[in-house]
Amino acid sequence: MSRTAIATSWLPRFGPLIAIVTAALSGVLIALALTVSAPVSGITQASTAIRVGLPIARAAIDLAAVAAVGFALLPLLAGERTPASARPVFARARTVVIASALVWAVAALASLVLQTAELYRPDGTAVSFTDLRSYVDTVAGGKALLIVAGFALVQALLAGAATRLGRKVPPELIVGCGLFALLPLPVTGHATMSHFAEHTMVLLELHIVSVVAWTGGLAAIVVLAARHRALLATVLPRFSQLATVCLAVAVATGVLNGLAQFIENPLVRLWPDLFTTPYGQLLVAKTVALAVIAGLGGYTRWKLLPNVLRHRRTALVSFAVVELALMGLAFGFAAVLGRTPLT
Repeated sequence: MSRTAIATSWLPRFGPLIAIVTAALSGVLIALALTVSAPVSGITQASTAIRVGLPIARAAIDLAAVAAVGFALLPLLAGERTPASARPVFARARTVVIASALVWAVAALASLVLQTAELYRPDGTAVSFTDLRSYVDTVAGGKALLIVAGFALVQALLAGAATRLGRKVPPELIVGCGLFALLPLPVTGHATMSHFAEHTMVLLELHIVSVVAWTGGLAAIVVLAARHRALLATVLPRFSQLATVCLAVAVATGVLNGLAQFIENPLVRLWPDLFTTPYGQLLVAKTVALAVIAGLGGYTRWKLLPNVLRHRRTALVSFAVVELALMGLAFGFAAVLGRTPLT
């Protein structure tokens, strides 16, 4: 293989990243269109910038978390016995983790400003530091966003240290820091208003951790490892096992948590409100997207993986791009779903 070919084999693929970001933004816009409601007389409506900016900021938080956790997972999927030629991949993975974690922190802080504006400045006027301090002091969501930003910054610092020290900074520590940053936000949403709050919060946290690890791991493999057949043959079987577990957890916890919101609310009925209310429609759309993703993942495991292990050319990237786009769409739906009332 020529030096040019070797260099090209390590170039990242940006198509999958563009696909998931574009799909997430599309999901947000579709969901906002489904949930738009007429202004209520006597109630101040938040400005358009706030109503649109909040779900976009949440989608940015989710996508940055996906990249930060997923690319941090790549060294763990590769294991200890990886060829020296794979070092450029891990170096690029750490760079992505640093950039994603920083975006994650910025998106969390932007969301904090927007949520403060929604409560104190719905007309779109500037938010003061006093408003921010008051919001953090009185609203659990404000504290959660600060914790998320803090963990994201620590993950960026750890990944930065790993660029110089390599595995002296344990990859598990970088991944663990990212996973901890996922936990505060789920305990400040719909789940906290449930009669089964303790159970629904655990379900939601398991759902988010599994979806982020699954999506992020796939993105990391397709963006960085897919061009190198030997490395791909090592990481893909391990990721396939992880993805199977994550899929089962994501589907089970997502369905249970969604249904719990309907069952315990006396103002709504599972049938037909599951298909006639904006909340129900978004829940169904997200479930359908997960079902299609599961089908694509199954095809990858049973049809494409054997050829990957034989170092043969496959349509892995094409299927993965479609899968990531559907995941992005589901993230967009979820960003609005978390702010949508059941009735």
